[in-house]
Amino acid sequence: MKNYRDLTFEEERIGKALVEAAYKVHSELGPGLLEKVYETCLSHALEKSGFDVKRQVNIPIVFDGLVFEEGLRLDILVNNLVICELKAVETINPVWTAQILSHLKLTNKRLGYLINFNVPLIKDGIKRFIR
Repeated sequence: MKNYRDLTFEEERIGKALVEAAYKVHSELGPGLLEKVYETCLSHALEKSGFDVKRQVNIPIVFDGLVFEEGLRLDILVNNLVICELKAVETINPVWTAQILSHLKLTNKRLGYLINFNVPLIKDGIKRFIR
């Protein structure tokens, strides 16, 4: 079993703000919109709270001395520490769990969220991942 060190105060602070922003966006907009709408609004809410937010960030792949930029992209990166993948779907595909874990590994980040906005209660759409 792998020993996990505790998340930093900053990682926890960003995670809390991310969840609060998701609640705010979902309570105002509700389910049923396009993923891009939620991405834009969630990013805006986080930026208003003072966070540095990057959207659609390319993740470079390194394999056997080969480095290439295209292929993987994460939805939101907050303060260059926490990643967030957004969905607006009826059911979550298990491959998305593998996707976010891969994103954490490839970016060498420790905390990530998978948030599905197409749910009646947003608490049922938020999944937290620690690597």
